[in-house]
Amino acid sequence: MNVGVAHSEVNPNTRVMNSRGMWLTYALGVGMLHVVLLSIPFFSVPVAWTLTNVIHNLGMYVFLHAVKGTPFETPDQGKARLLTHWEQLDYGVQFTSSRKFFTISPIILYFLASFYTKYDPTHFILNTTSLLTVLIPKLPQLHGVRIFGINKY
Repeated sequence: MNVGVAHSEVNPNTRVMNSRGMWLTYALGVGMLHVVLLSIPFFSVPVAWTLTNVIHNLGMYVFLHAVKGTPFETPDQGKARLLTHWEQLDYGVQFTSSRKFFTISPIILYFLASFYTKYDPTHFILNTTSLLTVLIPKLPQLHGVRIFGINKY
């Protein structure tokens, strides 16, 4: 038993994305990012959409796939220390509703960015590369895999 702990989860990182209002907050955050980028006078609409997509995917990659461990003190004997947030999400169970949401949201943003940039080759390459950097680490085959030993410890 953990004294002074306000939650019943062994690792709260596993359930935070399922908490009430999280998906709405996430969508509103992406929408606010886009509105802020649109309000900058020298950014055109295609540039704002591409920047929204790239900034979103960069943030998603860093927070879900690069940072390891947990901000909480957990009684799991350090098991979560070697896992990224994506690997901890829903205790590692694949194809849950939160994993599907966080897999589909960059795809929807990619489609929107591609449409509003009118499939311009430069924007298309940037948006596609950005999308692949967040979709490939989400594949079930790459759960716990460290390519070339990067981010191993």
